[in-house]
Amino acid sequence: MMKGSTLVTAPRERLIRTTVELIQSRGVSGVAVTELLDRSGTARQSIYTHFPQGKNQLIEASARAAGSWISAMIEQLCSAPPLEALQAFIDYWKSMIVSSDYTAGCPIAAATFGGNEIPGAVDAAKMAFEEWESMLANNFRAANLDDALAQSLSTMTIAAIEGAVIMSVATRSTRPLDRVGKHLTELLEAHLSENHEREPVLRQQN
Repeated sequence: MMKGSTLVTAPRERLIRTTVELIQSRGVSGVAVTELLDRSGTARQSIYTHFPQGKNQLIEASARAAGSWISAMIEQLCSAPPLEALQAFIDYWKSMIVSSDYTAGCPIAAATFGGNEIPGAVDAAKMAFEEWESMLANNFRAANLDDALAQSLSTMTIAAIEGAVIMSVATRSTRPLDRVGKHLTELLEAHLSENHEREPVLRQQN
């Protein structure tokens, strides 16, 4: 998910980026301090310097950071028309999963299941999913889909892709993402086409 050497970044950023990577591949409960320190190249004291409440605070901050990174990516994708943005979103997850050798999924989905241990991570996941839905819905509205349909399609898109990411990791194949992408594209094309056909009629009536 992240690129660039951990050796040239500040300790706080290295801790967060490495924690996100561990959440992606191990889940919240799989974030072990010793491995985190080894992989991030930071000293144990760095955790308590930057995160006085310890590992739980670091995991919460990392979940929020991951949500923000993906939100920024989605915002950029949504500068394109809906069908292009959808394909780019699918391609992003395929690239990330394949580059991890099918070991890393969505960090926000993983953070969702850390509720009993770290409620703040679940709050971060909730905020991220809501923001992603909102951005996709706005993208659909920009294509003249009505509010209710835009919101419904954004929820379906996020839910379907998140499920496909999990299945792709489990099956070590991008086929679930390909199939979900195909049917989401067909669904979106149908709604966009229907809306396009309806517009001349509405103009005539007005």
